[in-house]
Amino acid sequence: MFQLTIIFPEEFNCFKRHKNKEPEIIYPLERKTSIKHIIESLGVPHTEIGKIVATEKKDKKDKEVDFNYIPVNSQKITVLPIIAPFDVTKPSVLRPEPLQKMRFVVDVNVGKLALLLRMLGLDAEYSPKYSDKDILYFSKEEKRIVLSKDTGLLECKQIVFGRHVRSVYPDDQLIEIIKFFGIEEPFKFFIRCLRCNKKLVPVNKKDILHRLEPKTKKYFDMFKICPRCRRIYWQGSHHEKMKIRLRKAGINI
Repeated sequence: MFQLTIIFPEEFNCFKRHKNKEPEIIYPLERKTSIKHIIESLGVPHTEIGKIVATEKKDKKDKEVDFNYIPVNSQKITVLPIIAPFDVTKPSVLRPEPLQKMRFVVDVNVGKLALLLRMLGLDAEYSPKYSDKDILYFSKEEKRIVLSKDTGLLECKQIVFGRHVRSVYPDDQLIEIIKFFGIEEPFKFFIRCLRCNKKLVPVNKKDILHRLEPKTKKYFDMFKICPRCRRIYWQGSHHEKMKIRLRKAGINI
């Protein structure tokens, strides 16, 4: 019987579908298929992989291969994780076309993370109404990084850059993403609409006076507005609460 030896480090144990969590797997090679298909059949999304090394049994030579590589009988395949910080602007064998800038699309299963990313000024597209098809559109057409807990979604070939979010709580998820992608300070706090992600623009108080509550009219003079949803922002008590939350999460603000 034709077969491969596939080596997974322990970082992938949370994904592997087989019960045996040993790093070495003997995989029956029944037909020609890509290494991406083989790896994902074992439960590991391609978005989590940083390098794939194929070793020939005869000469023991290693070569780094891409997702389209077709393994042959008796090869050893070593699958390595992405090492943080992950610089998405640099090309690699698995991702030869890097991103020009860091932008995200957030799946509904980590939806609260989008609001926190927007607080920091990061571009995070999100709506609870987005389907998987919408997520794939933003990933492919707008070159966005997909953030999700859905391994099935992350296995879609349209997604080049993504992250299976490990943390459970939104504040922890924020720190996870910052560290994993090496997002550096200074952040541009509160420049985006928390509802729809658009950059805010200054607005004259007299132009929105009819929309303000009496105390807001009395105590505040500086306002911004979202050009898409027309939501109004000012530095009231809600603003201070958001700053306190970010500090508790470990963000310098």
